[in-house]
Amino acid sequence: MQTSIQSGDSNSVVRAKDIQFAFGEGELRKQILFDVSFQIEAGEIVLLTGPSGSGKTTLLTLIGALRQIREGELSVLSRSLHQATATELMLVRRQIGFIFQQHNLLPFLTARANVELMFDLHPEIPKAEVRRRASDLLESVGLGDRLDYHPDRLSGGQKQRVAVARALAAEPKLLLADEPTAALDSQSGRDVVELLRNLARTRGCPILMVTHDSRVLDVADRILHMEDGRIQSGV
Repeated sequence: MQTSIQSGDSNSVVRAKDIQFAFGEGELRKQILFDVSFQIEAGEIVLLTGPSGSGKTTLLTLIGALRQIREGELSVLSRSLHQATATELMLVRRQIGFIFQQHNLLPFLTARANVELMFDLHPEIPKAEVRRRASDLLESVGLGDRLDYHPDRLSGGQKQRVAVARALAAEPKLLLADEPTAALDSQSGRDVVELLRNLARTRGCPILMVTHDSRVLDVADRILHMEDGRIQSGV
């Protein structure tokens, strides 16, 4: 019988053991992850590398509580996600910041309004406080002079900085990033990664980043390399 990780079993922010994951059923079943085990500690920057199709993004979505895990053990922020309910998954997601390759900013909103949008998950915070926090976050990522700019007036690197500020809006306890530098030039990509590294160090917020970008490997505390659905090195 499957034994789930219980709250408090580990101080690790992420703890995975023998994760299996497949899409489809019966003859259409295709297994994506095989026996994946690793841990991530507070303040740690971990890069997840490997060829396309190796299972990196699938693993990231499981950790981000965007998919339900049924085989293996996965604890995120001291909560077991094995066969978690939709409500339990939502509670975990609210504690995680997500950054994607495409910044996914709403084009009709200003930089500040894009960040403020994330506070809709926290209606208990007064509107004036929301506005102040959004401005402070954008200031912290170097966009204090771009608060009222719409995305079409921002460079690729600036848009990704807004995405970082948005991910930090709810003061997450874990940041998950999926190819955040892939669409950026060398300098902009470096700036974004340095920004994330500083955040991890100053806030103690761990970061798990999927990347193919060899230019940013030096920021990692550890590199997990995946191939064919298995972690080959870095555990």
